[in-house]
Amino acid sequence: MPRKPDDIDAFDRAILRILQRDNKTPQRTIAEAVNLSAAAVQRRIAAMEKSGVIAANVAIVDPEALSLGVTAVVEVFLRDERTASIDRAKTLFRGTPEVQQCYYTTGGTSFVLIIVTAGMRAYEALTRRLFSDHEWVASFRTLVALDRVKSGAELLVP
Repeated sequence: MPRKPDDIDAFDRAILRILQRDNKTPQRTIAEAVNLSAAAVQRRIAAMEKSGVIAANVAIVDPEALSLGVTAVVEVFLRDERTASIDRAKTLFRGTPEVQQCYYTTGGTSFVLIIVTAGMRAYEALTRRLFSDHEWVASFRTLVALDRVKSGAELLVP
């Protein structure tokens, strides 16, 4: 069960700031930075992992290092907003590794996706699989990124 914001104190927030920059920071280094014992830091990190505050520990990989040169922001428009259509889209997008991020949105666009592929041919094949082959997708609009100015997963911890 996720902790409430009131349950996250100043020590937890300081620990989160450090872990978001580098989750391999040794606990003794974190402890020194936040004025706690290493054991206390370890307990707090474990509690935040158990409660879901820390959702995952991952490596952020540079797509270019893997020859993944196309990043696209895609707006998806569903034919209708029935629960079945929305649930089908969510399931499909969640299960597609090229979809890096997926947001169910308001304002006329049903979903906004961040997609990374090796090239335009791979992107075209993916759009056929994700959009053209499903009658519940009305249309989609693609914005191809020219340059990645900023990318990350670090949240502002007040």
